[in-house]
Amino acid sequence: MRFFFLITLFAVQGLFAQHKPLTFKSDAEKKWTDSVYNSMSFEERVGQLFMVAAYSNKDSTHIKGVDKLIKDYKIGGIIFFQGGPYRQAKLTNRYQKESKLPLFIGIDAEWGFAMRLDSTYRYPWNMTLGAVQDMNLIHKMGLQMAKQCKRMGVQFNFVPVLDININPLNPIIGNRSFGEDKLNVTNRAVALMKGVQEGGIYATGKHFPGHGDTATDSHYGLPALNFDDERIENTELFPYKWIFKQGLASIMVAHLNVPALEPTPGLPTSLSYNTITRLVQGKMGFEGLIFTDALNMKGASGYMQPGDVDLEAFLAGNDVLLFAENVPVAVERFKQAYADSVLTDDRLEYSVKKILAHKFRVGLTKVTPVDLRNLYADLNAQEYDDLNYKLYEDAVIVLKNEENTAPVANLDTENIAYVKLGDDDGSQYLDQLRKYTAVTEVKRDSLPSLMQDLKAYTTVIVGYHKADGAWKKHDFSTKDIQWLDSIAKNKRVIFTSFAKPYALNGIKSFKNIKTVIQAHQNNIFAQTVAAEIIFGAIGSKGKMPVSAGGFKVNHGLQTKSLERLGFSTPENVGLSSEKLKQIDVIAKRAIAERMTPGCQVLVARQGKVVYQKSFGYHTYENTTPVKNTDIYDVASLSKILGTLPNVMQQYERGHLKLEDRLGHLLPEFQQTDKKNITVKDMLLHQSRFQAWQPFYKETLDSLAHPDTLYYRRVASPEFPVQVAEGLYLRADYPKIMIDKIAASPLLPKKEYKYSDFNLILLKEFIEKQTGQTLDVVADANFFKPLGATTATYNPLKKFDKSVIPPTEIDNYFRYQVIQGYVHDMAAAMMGGVAGHAGVFSNSLDVAKIMQMYLQKGYYGGKHYFSAKTFDTFNTCYACAEGNRRGLGFDKPQITASGPTCGCVSKSSFGHTGFTGTMAWADPETGIVYVFLSNRTYPESADNKLSRGNIREDIQKVIQDAIIDK
Repeated sequence: MRFFFLITLFAVQGLFAQHKPLTFKSDAEKKWTDSVYNSMSFEERVGQLFMVAAYSNKDSTHIKGVDKLIKDYKIGGIIFFQGGPYRQAKLTNRYQKESKLPLFIGIDAEWGFAMRLDSTYRYPWNMTLGAVQDMNLIHKMGLQMAKQCKRMGVQFNFVPVLDININPLNPIIGNRSFGEDKLNVTNRAVALMKGVQEGGIYATGKHFPGHGDTATDSHYGLPALNFDDERIENTELFPYKWIFKQGLASIMVAHLNVPALEPTPGLPTSLSYNTITRLVQGKMGFEGLIFTDALNMKGASGYMQPGDVDLEAFLAGNDVLLFAENVPVAVERFKQAYADSVLTDDRLEYSVKKILAHKFRVGLTKVTPVDLRNLYADLNAQEYDDLNYKLYEDAVIVLKNEENTAPVANLDTENIAYVKLGDDDGSQYLDQLRKYTAVTEVKRDSLPSLMQDLKAYTTVIVGYHKADGAWKKHDFSTKDIQWLDSIAKNKRVIFTSFAKPYALNGIKSFKNIKTVIQAHQNNIFAQTVAAEIIFGAIGSKGKMPVSAGGFKVNHGLQTKSLERLGFSTPENVGLSSEKLKQIDVIAKRAIAERMTPGCQVLVARQGKVVYQKSFGYHTYENTTPVKNTDIYDVASLSKILGTLPNVMQQYERGHLKLEDRLGHLLPEFQQTDKKNITVKDMLLHQSRFQAWQPFYKETLDSLAHPDTLYYRRVASPEFPVQVAEGLYLRADYPKIMIDKIAASPLLPKKEYKYSDFNLILLKEFIEKQTGQTLDVVADANFFKPLGATTATYNPLKKFDKSVIPPTEIDNYFRYQVIQGYVHDMAAAMMGGVAGHAGVFSNSLDVAKIMQMYLQKGYYGGKHYFSAKTFDTFNTCYACAEGNRRGLGFDKPQITASGPTCGCVSKSSFGHTGFTGTMAWADPETGIVYVFLSNRTYPESADNKLSRGNIREDIQKVIQDAIIDK
């Protein structure tokens, strides 16, 4: 081996007799570098060359070993591997305090600190980023990585990976690469590098000259690149040539056998003078720091013993020796080489001064300890989720889409099943799918029974779920392949793969599959976005980073958005997540002060739900927590959710005019004093009707219980109208109620007076016009096509009682807990289907209807009515007379008090409900707000929720959270 050192000596002396002088960025940098270098002993200079491995999950023996290397051998840096952020930060402070000269701290965090540390943030794999088309997003990711590095006292992140993954069977690179196309890899690597370095952290391009077309893991052997000079020049080196011009700070040299670069048989590139000095520094002109790959890897350690390999790597031209196995032995080898004139002062000075200059540039003339306070929160900040959503929105790929199966448009004609394949969890994906429409999971142990069960469904969404690990195998099992093939031959299939792109190679043919979606990773971001694409909340943008499954690199179809509600983070739509946290405080206060047992709150903006939470319990017994999927009695929200949209459709179709008179609409009113009341006045609540009438009281006996003249405990043709559990009203009584309205006295003056009668009677018109009951009409015209699957009248016909919070312990009419039956007494006496009340829903489905209004009648690819019609109804016609109402819609108050916080625009609209509900939308801010509760439980008379301004205060928080005013 000594003979080889002597051969190297002539080369080293030849270069460094004529080498280009170091370039300093400033006089101050040169002055500091020279001063420090001149003050150092030989051993201290050699020590700067070593960056040793450290772990924050190992015992005190390991920690003391690192202590010794710092104190006794004056090492220049540490690269951290596995552990945790708090532990690593403490060790960083400890090690920096022990070091005479500040240490470089590095980490190999290709997809964020989560690659190495628990409790830290995880970005997409590079292969997932390879599908992203917006380089600004990757640049921003680099900036965020830099921010996290700074927070942890790290100066080097060993990114970007510049390997072009041409070999699908590459055992070590694979998903760590941006893909197989050299331009794609280069563009993404440059974007990431610029972000990292603009954020004040050094980036390190790796693994030079290129580890992408190899079949051996250099951790365990020496991979070979047996290609000619032209191939190496035009492919492997291509990204390096470009990124060097963009100012890359450093590179990492891989342990590879590349005969085109190094003729010596078996000599790794990391030990090759021809590769590092002549090619990288000479021909390519790179002046940044040059790291070896870890010297404990068999690709290098298999060639030479510890100590020898370190010296050989340095003489080859590397500046920093990474993960040296035995620093004390290596230092002795350096001393001997110096004594033998194999190692020259010039060579040592060149690298050590380069290291020192880089320390100066990054501020390592002194050390600021890592602040341990709020460390976890800072490393998992909201802004990182904001970006992750955007990255996945750009990355998910539609590879095939026959018959434009995606996005799924006509939800009212679909019956959708979900089948999970793969060995990882798919429940979150199923939850996401169910946010758009009813989706039934079908699970069976045998294929024949599965196929039998799937016969009832029009479309089957198949999710292939594999654990989200960069080195985990994602291959399809034989069973998965057989089941997918059989399902696709018999049903219309939308197939989504939450696995590496190369997993698609396991499918021989996608001929029978209508839609193929590559979603890359099995996490909530990918699952959310895949569901958004399938149902048209967004269009697809991603393109294949590699060729796989018969789909070529750069292939990707663009699907359209149907403008359904999607999901994101507050900041992505211009809201402050920090300020929205005040909603939690207010909601919890309402529950603590027994204003309501529980509630749901939803906030959407710009077509994205960004806040959806549930608080409290169904009752004060605190046995059933409220879930987002629970279904509330929304009370008077029914007016704008069930009745009004159908009125608007009748208006648009010419079946109803605002000037039409009640006597014309309903003949039974023709001979009354109400015959000339117009539709417009009814919708404006200035019809002179009484506010309400307690119809139920007239059906009670002398003891104030349901009179047997009107009620029975068992349903029959004479008593078919169910008003509660085991209580049925006489068949003719709903008509009697209409007659009572017809006979009721009018108020003396035409002015704003809110009345349930207006919408009760418009419901009668809708049913007369359509020949169907309102619940059927609302379901067919709006609820089903909108995908508002929980929005319904009489929910117990569809849902279990356990998902419906009770509204009251009724001790004045029905004498039971009202749960699953409409709370409003008049609506109950109309069989649960009334124009003024009766709708049950969760907050999300209310939001869908409000978003449809906000989009002026358009939602999910369908026009329910025109923008002109919406504008007609969302107009305050009598504001000058003190009436704030639109046509059917409530509007912001004109005087001091009213339904809102007083801070929303005049164009905003919505409604409130007696059970403690509110739905409001604002065209000027693009915000939809929904609040649902059962504040009427256990007793409705004391409306503490209203007096406490809970709904209004939450609306004020939402307005105050706007950050893009």
